[in-house]
Amino acid sequence: MKATSIEKVKELQQDASNIRNICILAHVDHETKEYLVNLIDSPGHVDFGSEVCTAVRLCDGAIVVVDVVEGVCPQTHAVLRQAWLEKLSPILVLNKIDRLITELKFTPDEAHLHLQQVLEQVNAVTGSLYSAEVLEKTGQTESSQVEPVDGEEVVYDWSSGLADTDDSKLYFSPSHGNVVFASAVDGWGFKIQHFSRIFSKKLGIREKILTRTLWGDYYVNTKTKKIMKGAQAKGKKTLFVQFILENLWAIYDAVFIKRDKERSEKITKSLNLNISARDVRVGKSEPRAYLQSICSQWLPLADAVLSSVCQYLPSPSEINGDRVEGLMCAATKSFSALHQESRALKQDFLSCDPTSSTTIVLVSKMVAVEAKLMPQNKPRPLTIEEIMKRREIARQRHAERQEDKENGNSSTENSTPQILDENETSAEELPKNEQNEKNEQFIAFARVFSGTLKVGQTLFVLGPKYDPTSILDLNVSAGTELEEAIESNPHVSQTSVTSIYLWMGRELESLEEAPAGCIVGIGGLEDVVLNSATLCSSMACPPFNALTVDVAPIIRVAVEPYLLSEMNNLVDGLKLLNQADPCVQVMVQETGEHVVIAAGEVHLQRCLDDLKNRFSKIEIKASAPIVPFRETVIKRPKVDVLNELIETQDKNIMQKWSKEKEKTALSKNGKSKNGSVVIETPNKQSTLVVRAVPLPTDVVKILEEQSDLLKLLSSMEGFIKNIIETIHSQLKIKQETLEQIKQLKSSLEAAFSSAGRRKWSNAVDRIWSFGPRGNGPNILLNNEDDYNRPSIWTCAYVDDDLQSKDIGMYRECDQSIVSGFQLATLSGPLCEEPMHGVCFVVEEWKISAPPAASTEGQKEQEDRSEDKVVTFKEDEPATPVQNYSQVGLLSGRLISASKEACRRSFQAQPQRLMAAMYTCNVQATAEVLGKVYAVLGRREGRVLSEDLRDGTNSFDIHATLPVAESFGFAEEIRKRTSGLASPQLVFSHWEVVNSDPFWVPTTEEEIQHYGEKADFENQAIKYMNSVRRRKGLFVEEKTVEHAEKQRTLSKNK
Repeated sequence: MKATSIEKVKELQQDASNIRNICILAHVDHETKEYLVNLIDSPGHVDFGSEVCTAVRLCDGAIVVVDVVEGVCPQTHAVLRQAWLEKLSPILVLNKIDRLITELKFTPDEAHLHLQQVLEQVNAVTGSLYSAEVLEKTGQTESSQVEPVDGEEVVYDWSSGLADTDDSKLYFSPSHGNVVFASAVDGWGFKIQHFSRIFSKKLGIREKILTRTLWGDYYVNTKTKKIMKGAQAKGKKTLFVQFILENLWAIYDAVFIKRDKERSEKITKSLNLNISARDVRVGKSEPRAYLQSICSQWLPLADAVLSSVCQYLPSPSEINGDRVEGLMCAATKSFSALHQESRALKQDFLSCDPTSSTTIVLVSKMVAVEAKLMPQNKPRPLTIEEIMKRREIARQRHAERQEDKENGNSSTENSTPQILDENETSAEELPKNEQNEKNEQFIAFARVFSGTLKVGQTLFVLGPKYDPTSILDLNVSAGTELEEAIESNPHVSQTSVTSIYLWMGRELESLEEAPAGCIVGIGGLEDVVLNSATLCSSMACPPFNALTVDVAPIIRVAVEPYLLSEMNNLVDGLKLLNQADPCVQVMVQETGEHVVIAAGEVHLQRCLDDLKNRFSKIEIKASAPIVPFRETVIKRPKVDVLNELIETQDKNIMQKWSKEKEKTALSKNGKSKNGSVVIETPNKQSTLVVRAVPLPTDVVKILEEQSDLLKLLSSMEGFIKNIIETIHSQLKIKQETLEQIKQLKSSLEAAFSSAGRRKWSNAVDRIWSFGPRGNGPNILLNNEDDYNRPSIWTCAYVDDDLQSKDIGMYRECDQSIVSGFQLATLSGPLCEEPMHGVCFVVEEWKISAPPAASTEGQKEQEDRSEDKVVTFKEDEPATPVQNYSQVGLLSGRLISASKEACRRSFQAQPQRLMAAMYTCNVQATAEVLGKVYAVLGRREGRVLSEDLRDGTNSFDIHATLPVAESFGFAEEIRKRTSGLASPQLVFSHWEVVNSDPFWVPTTEEEIQHYGEKADFENQAIKYMNSVRRRKGLFVEEKTVEHAEKQRTLSKNK
C-alpha cells in the first residue's frame, strides 16, 4: 500500500461510486480502479456500545471481527444487530487463527471443523434477525388482510413469509467473498478467491469452480483430477484443508514451532518471497518477527480486507431506499405522512449528487481534539526567506559574541541583555495567547449525504424535535420573515461552517469543500450542536432518526472538586464531557450534587479520567459508585425465614412491618382486609380506595420491552378528548405502528390470561395509565363501576362506527389521579427509588359536594364567579356546580391524595427491593474454575450454566451478578486466576432481593436462631439503608447500645 497525498484524496472524493465508508483512511489501488476507503474503528468493549452506534450511522458497510477461539460473544450479537437495524452490508473477518495452531494445537482438519462451527454461529445470529423481521412483516400483513369468518379462529401460515423471500445473499460464505480468514498479530489474511486463482492454473480447473468448492465438503480425485463431493464420508481431506490450511500449518511448524532454518528458507524460495537479512538473522531468537515478515508478504492482510471492501460493500451512491426512509422518519412515523417537500428530498439521498442544490449533512457525534493538533496550530515549515532571515540574525549574534570576547566582559553585560530582553518578551507573549485559546476544540464527526459542503456556507441546524411542517405551512420567504420563524422555533437555528477537515487517523487536514458521500470533520459547531444534529440548506428536511443505543447508562457517581473555588472549572468540564461522549449523562440532583452516569465500570473510569485530565484539569473527588434499585411488592409468603408455614404459627404478620410504616398507616383511613387503602382529600370532597397487587412476570417483561410503544400510546391517548378520527393524521402514525400496538394489547391479554382468568378478567381494557413517565412497567387499573372511562387502546381502533359506539367519557380531574400515580411510581416509600411491576387498582373514586363557605369573603368570591361555571360532561353522575378556583384546588388535592393512596397501598403489601443484574460471561480453564466460582459466590453471584467448549479445555460460564457487587469484580477475578479468566458484564434485568428489609424475629424459633435483637443486616436492608443514607432520609439504626463508663485501675485505687 503506497502513501497518498491530500490532493489525490480530494480528487477521489469527487466520485461517490469510488468511496467506501467503513475505518482510518487508506488509499487502495484495486486492479485498474482507485478507491477511497474511510475506515472508522470502534472499540469492542461492551461498555462502549454507543461508539458503535455513532459509527454505523455514517457508514454503508461494516467489518465484523470475530475471535475464532472465543467464538460468538454477547457483543458480537449486539454489533450484528446494530448493523442489521441500520441496514449495513457486513463483511466477516475470522481473526486469531494463529491461536488454533500455537495455543490449542489443532490439526488442519480440527481447525477446519472449528471454523465451520464459528461461521455457523455467526450465520445463526444473522438468520434469527432476518426471520424475526420477515415474520413481523408477514404477521402484520396477514392480520390486516385476513378476517375471521363465522367466528372461526384464523390460523396463519408463518412459514410462507420465509419461503417467499430471497436470503441467498444474506449469510456469510467464503465463496461469496464476504469472509476473510486472518491473523492480525502476524499480519496475514486471505480470501479463498486468492487460492482459487493460484490453484486453477496448477490443476487446470476453472477458477469459478474452485471458488465454489474450496469451502465445503469437497475433495480432489487424484486419478480423474475431478472435484468430488463427500470428503468426510469417504475419509478424504477437503480442498480447504489440503490446499490452504496444511500450507499455513507447515509455515508455522517450520518457522515458529520447530524453528527449522533450512525448511524456512525452502518455503520462502518456493513462495518467491524477499525476506530481509535482518529478519532471517533474528529468526532463531525472535521467530514471531520472522514469521510476520514471511506471512505479511505472502498473504497481506490489508489487500485481503480492503479488496473485499471494494468488491462486496456498496458505495454511498448505492444507498437503499428503505434506509433513506428509516433515516428521515422515526420508527413510529410514516414516510408518506411527511410534507411533500420533505418527501422530495429522498431523491437527493438516493442520487448522492455533489452538484445538488440541497446540502444534507448528518453530525453523528462531537469529537474533542486538543488545540495543538489542529492544522492551524501545527508548526509549519519555514520559507526560504524566513530561513535566510534567521541565518542572518544568528550570524550577527555570533559576530557580537566574538567582538565581546576581544573587548572584555564589560561590553558583554551591555549587549547580551539586550538580545535576551527581546527573546523574553516574545516568550512571555506566547503563554498569554495560549491561555486565551481553548485547550479542547470540538470537531463534528459528520457525513455529507447530498450536495457539497463548503467553508463559509450557511446551514440550518435541525434539532431532534424539529417538525418541518411548522415552517413550511407558514409559507415564509427568505429575509425577515424567515429569521422571525427561526427565532420563534426553539428546535432550529442557523450557523456558518467555519472549517472542514479530513480525518487522517489522529491528524486533521484542512479542506475547502467536501462532496456527497464523504466523511469529514466540521469546525465551529460546538455552540449549536450538543451530541448529534442534522445540517441542511433547506428547511424542508426532517431531522435524522435518533440513534438506537443498546447500552444504557446505569452506574453513577457524584463528583466535586478538592478546592471549592474550582467549582466553575468542574461545571465547565462536565459540559465538555457531556458533549464529547454520546453515552454519558451529566445531571444535577435535587441535593445539588453533580452526577456522572456511565454504562459500566470501564466506561465510568474513562469518563472520570477525561474529566480530570482533559476537560476540567483539576483534582476531583468521586463518591462511591451509585447503583439504582427498584421497589416492588410480592404475594404474601407462605413460609418464614426458617421455611416453616406461617399459617401454623401463632403470630401476627403485621409485626414484621417497621415502626415507620406503623406511624404512616393511619387508622382513620380505614384500611380493609384485602389491602385496600381509603384516602380522603383534606376537605372531604373526594374519596379514593386503592389496592396494590404484584403484576405477573410475563406482563412486566412485555411492558419493559415495549416502552417506546407505551410512550407513543400515552401521547395518543391525550387526543381522545378531541375528534378520534384525526388522531392518526395529527401524530402521523404509520399503519405498521398501529398493528404493533394491537399486537401489544393481544400479548398483554394473553399474559394476563395465563396468570389467572378470574383475577385479571378484562384487565387490559381497564388500564388507566402506565408509569412512571407514562411508559414504565407499572399499571394503574380502573375498577370503579360508576366510571365508564375511555379505553387507552381506543386510539388504535378507529373505524367508521366509532361515533356510534359507547367509548365512555372523562371525568373532571381525571388527569390528577394519573399524575399522582406517576409521582408515586417514580419514588417509592422504601428508599425513594422507582417502582417496578406493581399494579394499583382504583376500587372506588367518589366526588361529593364541596363544603359550604365558612366566611363571607368566600361567598362573595363565589358570587363574582357565577358566570364561570364548569360542570361535568353529559352522561356522567350529576355533581354540584364548581368554579374554576374550586376545580384547581380539587385537582391539586387529588394529586396528593392519589400519590398517598398508592404509597400506602404499596406499604400494605409485602415490600421488596429489586437489584439491577448483570449477565456475566466468563471463559476459564478447568484449573481456575473453582477460583471463578469462589469470586462469584462472595459477590452474591449465581451460576446459570457451565459448558465445555468443543475441542478445548476451557469452560463457558454463564452467571448473573448484582450490579451493586460488580465493582472491582473484573480486576479481582483476573488476580485470582492469574489472568486466565476475563469476565464480560452486560446489563440484563431487574431481580427481586429475596430478603425482607423489615424482617424482625417473632417466633421462639426465630428468636432462638437469630437472637432477640437480630442485629445482623440482611442484603435488602443493607442496600436500602445505603440508599436512604445517601439521599439524606431517615435510617433506623442504633449507634451505641448499653453504654457504660469505663474505669481505669488508677481511678479505682
